[in-house]
Amino acid sequence: MSEYKGKIVGKIGDCTLISVPTADGKEHFEATCKSKEARAHLAAILEEEAILRVNPKWSLEEPSIEPLATPVT
Repeated sequence: MSEYKGKIVGKIGDCTLISVPTADGKEHFEATCKSKEARAHLAAILEEEAILRVNPKWSLEEPSIEPLATPVT
């Protein structure tokens, strides 16, 4: 059995969204929901029009954190 390589990317209601790489280098979403009702709610959302915006002032990268200087005693 191969190792699962999905990455949790968010939650919608009681569903967890997972980005899963494919063999051809692309990705697709999978979702794990706590109930049939939660799954139906997510399906209804995904059936609607998606609006994708670009915000150049926001970054997905983690900010670099400088280490604290050691105190001089």
